[in-house]
Amino acid sequence: MLGSTHGTFTTDPRRAHVVACGELPASAVHGKAGRPLTADDLDVSGRPLHADVPDLDRFFRPESVAVIGASDAEGRPGAGITRQLIAWAERVGARLHPVHPTRQAVFGIPCSPSVAELPEQVDLAVLLVADPLPVIEQLAEEKVRFAVAFASGFAETGEEGAAAQARLAAAVRSSGLRLLGPNTNLNAFEKFRDDLEGPAIALITQSGHQGRPLFSLQELGIRLSHWAPTGNEADLETADFISYFAERPEVGAIACYVEGLKDGRAFLLAADRAARQGVPVVAVKVGRTEAGARTAASHTGKLTGADAVVDAAMRQFGVIRVDGLDELQDTSALLARARPPLADGVAVYSISGGTGAHFADLATEAGLTLPTLHDAKQAELHQWIPEYLNVANPVDNGGHPVGDWRGRRIIDAILDDPQVGVLICPITGPFPPMSDKLAQDLVDAAEETDKLVCVVWGSPVGTEDAYRRTLLGSSRVATFRTFANCITAVRAHLDHHRFTTGYRSPFDEAPRTPSPSFRKARALMRPGQQLSEHAAKQLLRAYGIRVPREQLVTSAAAAVRAAGLVGYPVVMKASGPQLAHKTELGLVKVGLTSASQVRDAYRELTDIARYEDAPLDGVLVCQMVERGVEMVVGVTQDPLFGPTVTVGLGGVLVEVLQDAAVRVPPFGEDQAKAMLRELRGRALLDGVRGAAPCDVDALVEVVLRVQRMALELGGELAELDINPLMVLPRGQGAVALDALAVCW
Repeated sequence: MLGSTHGTFTTDPRRAHVVACGELPASAVHGKAGRPLTADDLDVSGRPLHADVPDLDRFFRPESVAVIGASDAEGRPGAGITRQLIAWAERVGARLHPVHPTRQAVFGIPCSPSVAELPEQVDLAVLLVADPLPVIEQLAEEKVRFAVAFASGFAETGEEGAAAQARLAAAVRSSGLRLLGPNTNLNAFEKFRDDLEGPAIALITQSGHQGRPLFSLQELGIRLSHWAPTGNEADLETADFISYFAERPEVGAIACYVEGLKDGRAFLLAADRAARQGVPVVAVKVGRTEAGARTAASHTGKLTGADAVVDAAMRQFGVIRVDGLDELQDTSALLARARPPLADGVAVYSISGGTGAHFADLATEAGLTLPTLHDAKQAELHQWIPEYLNVANPVDNGGHPVGDWRGRRIIDAILDDPQVGVLICPITGPFPPMSDKLAQDLVDAAEETDKLVCVVWGSPVGTEDAYRRTLLGSSRVATFRTFANCITAVRAHLDHHRFTTGYRSPFDEAPRTPSPSFRKARALMRPGQQLSEHAAKQLLRAYGIRVPREQLVTSAAAAVRAAGLVGYPVVMKASGPQLAHKTELGLVKVGLTSASQVRDAYRELTDIARYEDAPLDGVLVCQMVERGVEMVVGVTQDPLFGPTVTVGLGGVLVEVLQDAAVRVPPFGEDQAKAMLRELRGRALLDGVRGAAPCDVDALVEVVLRVQRMALELGGELAELDINPLMVLPRGQGAVALDALAVCW
């Protein structure tokens, strides 16, 4: 788990295997709700393709609540919690039943000695007991649907606590009820304002304190609908709440503070459901600086730390990752309330040329598009703005026009431009009365347009009427306090709608049955072993990935004959299951052009192998492939997400530049191409300094074929490393010059 203070569980990437291949009957696999899954519900590796959406209506709006261990003893923590739960039950219209073995009443409410003696079946049980485990069975017998466990001392405390949490989780699974916690808090039972309108933010946090800034957004007029404090996630987890909130009509955005993911696959399925519904998910995921080191024989395993995989997986499924709580609240607030953009262009409007230029630089660097306004539009603006001021974008009005009727005309004219989907006005400080008039004009204009109007109020005070009343009083203007947060939120808004427009779930296209290559490839696997280069290349051939002409030989004479068949010049390599990095050991000979060189190379390679005590299955005599661009494509196993596919610059550049992109299968051609666009060295594939453009289509095809291998062999293939994959000039394909494969 990444950077978490709460105990959660990771998933063994070997856990799922191929249902479609007869390894496991589909009827033996169940979702959380207990429904048997059919073959249509599972991908080729036996993993689910759809998020299981829990029905949490009765959790958030129960009709009856039992408080186990209720107390009214002043000075005791249980008394304060009980009092808060009583107030919450009254607000949501629930009947509350205290449960305590020795009390007749709690705060004047009749008390039952046990769950079995409650006057009615309850929807939700709140457990104010040190050890919730003995109570779970009682709740199951009484068919209680939900429970909340506040108790700590579980996985957050170490191995002994983790074992106790595992026992609790097992009891919950067999009980049929759903549990929030343990190690959670009262955030789900906060008092939410009910006088606010518009789409709401639903909040998910593992650490309750980290949600306070977003909860306080209500004081700025931004509606919150739910708060799920997931705690240690012995049962209900972040993914469950994302799936549920994505289906709620009142939810405009989901904001998450995540310390550790319990199940990466479940998280991606939930994110996919939110993307299908067009509901943005914004997340702070702690752990960016964790080294994520792992023991791996391949280059691929060293390229991407654990957080890099999390980051790529979130981006792949449209989750907007931000760094801080201030970004989380500002971005969530904008995404919850803003209408879909009518255009991607951003116009910057200010009363200061310096302010506009500064903001424009930052926005452009962040990837926002600031279109140059057409000549006719600039001429229109110069009716009200002096000719010597720039109105091309950013638009500088010089100050004075905002104080009279011209200010509103300028704003309307900018918003009327079809290139402009977002208008941003940075106001670096209050300068009444002009700033008051400018703020009011922006609010009035926002009420009459479907385009997004943003204001950055830069005053450090924040008590001015123009800010507190005019700007924050508007449900149509998005108001920020910093340039950076405004740019982050606007970029997220545009990216989200670009991502979800025409969204096609990769899970819908995931293979359900194995390819013809699967059985051939599986016969080559050697459980618990690293394959030799020769065997690894046979694995690639099985999936249609091109390798050089080559022969495996066991004598110098055979090497000479093989060289004649392969064609000079040749490359010779020692091939054995324990050889990961042959070049460093001197076990690769390049550019051999004669029989004598081949014989000498054979003897030298076998001598070095004996000296290094490295058993060989032979020596490879290989075609020498002409130069192209060296890439690396591989598969590694992530403890959260299972098999992941990596592509990057290969050869010596792997070690030097660490330039790679990663995705979690399944994904299609568009994502494979997006991986290449993320590479810093992408220009090498397009041809630099007179070099011919490379066969990018062939590279994309290799990535997709490797992805298929990852899906079908994920339970058996621990690691795959194709390095280098030589990408030849356009139309000539790509050739895997070396390969390493490790089996579980």
